[in-house]
Amino acid sequence: MIIVTGAGGRLGGAVVDALLEHTDPSAVGVSTTRPDELSALADRGVRVRRGDYDDPESLASAFEGADRVLVVSAPRHGTAALDAHRVAIEAARTAGVGRVVYTSHVGSDALSPFPPAVTHATTETMLRDSGLPFTAVRNGFYADTPLRLLRTAAESGVLRVPVDAPVSWTFHRDLAPGIASLLLDDSLAEQVVTLTSGRAADLAELAATASAVLGRPIRHETVGDDEYVAGLVAAGVPEFGAAMLLGIFRASRQRRLGIVDPALGELLGRPTTTLEEALAGEDAQAGPGLART
Repeated sequence: MIIVTGAGGRLGGAVVDALLEHTDPSAVGVSTTRPDELSALADRGVRVRRGDYDDPESLASAFEGADRVLVVSAPRHGTAALDAHRVAIEAARTAGVGRVVYTSHVGSDALSPFPPAVTHATTETMLRDSGLPFTAVRNGFYADTPLRLLRTAAESGVLRVPVDAPVSWTFHRDLAPGIASLLLDDSLAEQVVTLTSGRAADLAELAATASAVLGRPIRHETVGDDEYVAGLVAAGVPEFGAAMLLGIFRASRQRRLGIVDPALGELLGRPTTTLEEALAGEDAQAGPGLART
């Protein structure tokens, strides 16, 4: 049985949908903090059980009989995230899970200026030390981030951000079936698999693309790091959150986020979604395209 954690979330839910396109529902189980909200999956024959990273006993039940478990990284930061991942890994080990697949991040590194990348690197070390067979899936940076920035810029006409470098922005609609393929086929299992879009782009390029799609200019302007953080804090963003956002730009400038790997396109059997397609409103899972704003 394949168990997917975080099945009530966007990525976990999309992975479940992708699995159900290729395997019997009885072979799929989900671990969720909100089982009542996933009754539709239960009606289809999926095993739905409560599983909470803060409740090890619930994970023991959720992981029961699992051959493979997808551990979706906890939506937390720092120590809280690491504690959650430690509990999930130990629950998988105790349950005798055959393989853990973990949603890591491209640029995972203990020295990264982007805090979540440090968390992912530490979690990958936990997996290596656990003795469990595992696959750390280093997902490309989620493309929601530039789309949100560009939607705001489309209203003001200006995209004002720190200096950046190309990033392999990657879409959930591609990652979910790619991860599902890794869960379904053990022959694809490696300790580290990098899943990214087919190309990397910086925000100046994206602003130019958005301008062409919209038929009106979006001017790209750079600001200093301190000015950017101060502006975010003045707008109500907590200092920790502002520092984390700045970390994206700092990590990109260190060329940590622009890795492009062909593996995702090969798993999909098609080209990965382009930002041009999303900007034109063709990627429904990324939210309304800019062409509709």
